[in-house]
Amino acid sequence: MANVDQDDLMADAILSRKENPGVVSLMLNNRAIFWGSSLLFVFVMVAILAPLFTADPVSINPINRLKPPSAATLFGTDFLGRDIFARTLYGARISLVVGIAVAIIAISIGLVLGLVAGYVRVLDAVIMRTMDGLMSIPAILLAIALISLSGATLGTVIVAIVIPEVPRVVRLVRAVVLTVREEPYVEAAIAAGTKLPLILSRHILPNTIAPLIVQATYVCASAMLTESILGFLGAGIPPEIPSWGNIMSEGRTYFQISPWIIFFPGIALALTVLAVNIVGDGLRDTLDPRIARKM
Repeated sequence: MANVDQDDLMADAILSRKENPGVVSLMLNNRAIFWGSSLLFVFVMVAILAPLFTADPVSINPINRLKPPSAATLFGTDFLGRDIFARTLYGARISLVVGIAVAIIAISIGLVLGLVAGYVRVLDAVIMRTMDGLMSIPAILLAIALISLSGATLGTVIVAIVIPEVPRVVRLVRAVVLTVREEPYVEAAIAAGTKLPLILSRHILPNTIAPLIVQATYVCASAMLTESILGFLGAGIPPEIPSWGNIMSEGRTYFQISPWIIFFPGIALALTVLAVNIVGDGLRDTLDPRIARKM
């Protein structure tokens, strides 16, 4: 009789696993995550392997200036005879590095400040009023001001984009903490005398992981767009380093006669941001328990 009961329990467990797939299974079955990740993977590999199948992106050849797309120059050339195909592929490196770096730094800083603001009531007002002040300044204007004060380098651009993104992460984490800290298990941990760092790391931090993963994708996409805007305005990466923003900025003067200078970097930027946003939407659908249950 005991053996029969054990067999029944094992069968029920297997059936429950099939009926309630885990997060990993849902992510693998999510078409948005699959297609977005596939497209993003292509851009990452293209950026890494660019030196293997492209010319020098800064090589000047006045004889070939403003050549239209052809078999020799797939994306045409610019006003200095530089290969737009090579410059577009190398520009992917800048956008991806900026996007990933800004996402990691902004999420890390925002997580710490959000945990403190949401749990330590004394510091909540100070931190949140500071975040409100940063959010009141347009992100582009703040980035331009910071870059103009310290000079246009890759590190400066990353820092200038990180600062406007941090308040959004702080507000998200704080909202989660304010909800979780009222849960019975957190109150039980406080009553048991558990130290604050342990409460934050064991009981509150795990609840912020899912929304932060989704937020990181949107921060990454926003950072890539902001970097391109700064480059287009001439306040971003120096012109000698190809990025999608400064490629389009240099081509706007010749847009009527050589539209390919702007068209191809613009398409690359749009597809990359689209891929990141699609992944973010898929992660949101997968990690949200209400949507996951429907799926």
